[in-house]
Amino acid sequence: MNRATGNRPPSAKEWRLNLYLSERDPATRARVVLDTGENVMESCAEAHRNPYDMAVPEIGDELAAGRALISMGRQLLRAAAGDITEAGAPEEAPPTPLWSPEE
Repeated sequence: MNRATGNRPPSAKEWRLNLYLSERDPATRARVVLDTGENVMESCAEAHRNPYDMAVPEIGDELAAGRALISMGRQLLRAAAGDITEAGAPEEAPPTPLWSPEE
């Protein structure tokens, strides 16, 4: 007997996300690795301190990490879009971006 997907029992998954930060003043680099158990995805980003600004390492960490996480989010959305297409779902107009292209 096949059960409709709407009647599937609840399930839980755990994805592991590691965030690595390295600093070589004036640059901070972030690397995000996401392991879903089925796939591993990676994204990287950097932040650069203006040489005339005061050194506050936490700001570089936050900027680099935030940018790497945004990049990972974009990769996940592209992967989902590809999976939707492969599943044969009808095409829809793309959603309005949640961020500007300059980010």
